[in-house]
Amino acid sequence: MADFLQTGLGTALLIAAQSLLIIAFVMISLLFLVYGDRKIWAAVQMRKGPNVVGLFGLLQSVADALKYVVKEIVVPAGADRAVFFLAPLVSFVLAILAWAVIPFDSGWVLADINVAILFVFAASSLEVYGVIMGGWASNSKYPFLGSLRSAAQMISYEVSLGLIIIGIIISTGSMNFGAIVAAQDGNYGLLNWYWLPHFPMVFLFFISALAETNRPPFDLPEAESELVAGFMVEYSSTPYLLFMAGEYIAIFLMCALISLLFFGGWLSPIPGLADGWWWMVAKMWVFFFMFAMVKAIVPRYRYDQLMRIGWKVFLPMSLAWVVIVAFLAKFEILGQFWARWTIGG
Repeated sequence: MADFLQTGLGTALLIAAQSLLIIAFVMISLLFLVYGDRKIWAAVQMRKGPNVVGLFGLLQSVADALKYVVKEIVVPAGADRAVFFLAPLVSFVLAILAWAVIPFDSGWVLADINVAILFVFAASSLEVYGVIMGGWASNSKYPFLGSLRSAAQMISYEVSLGLIIIGIIISTGSMNFGAIVAAQDGNYGLLNWYWLPHFPMVFLFFISALAETNRPPFDLPEAESELVAGFMVEYSSTPYLLFMAGEYIAIFLMCALISLLFFGGWLSPIPGLADGWWWMVAKMWVFFFMFAMVKAIVPRYRYDQLMRIGWKVFLPMSLAWVVIVAFLAKFEILGQFWARWTIGG
């Protein structure tokens, strides 16, 4: 068996099996993410939320997915059919693709590449094309305006996310997620994690992630009062399901990035407790809970406020933080507090 896995066919089958395992984890998690999102929102509003299909309503997401699959696909008159159907597929595939470099434990990663952060940014940056294609191909002004809004919003906040991550890269000396987590390992548990030396950027990253994934209070591309649900308003059935699945997968990816970059990934928060993949998954769920709570309790911003925050507040702050961290790491202020490349980079 070991000899077979060394052959080209064996390697291909192993990669395919690992890829299917990651896709299965993400898609099964997606069902419960939607359920949890609806339950948390309902609890804040003192409602029950999904509670009919399955035990405690746990199969409601499955029923909704089946409903979308069996519904008729309606294509608007005058739409570019090829681009119309390609757009949701692009959004979904690119959202899944980024998970290829996300580690869940030491060595538990499909592609352990040295430029993993660049790979994630490349995949997430290309997702904007699915949004633009969907809005343009619908042959309607409302989805087209929604796609333009979404493109401007995603590009604006990608700049802040990138600059914040540059600070992490400077501290670690590596763009590999495994090295970033290793640099956060130490004898003090959660006090060794990057949330402490990069404390101001944790909040900026979280808020930028909300805007990047079009989550409330920054869901302006889908603002029903102005755009009739934005760039996907003309979509129905499975294409709409692919758009929504891609959006939730991107949200879950942001939860994974926050866990890896600032909160130690699979490392235990308490010294003496074993590290493992369960810590990584638990942290991802905690951050998704925070995403859901923000959706439930924070009112929506105006679009001009959203863009002003991105360009006039977050961009200068994140750029200044890059300079500050570079200075602190270069001169090793407080020893290895910011200069972690001597530990795990």
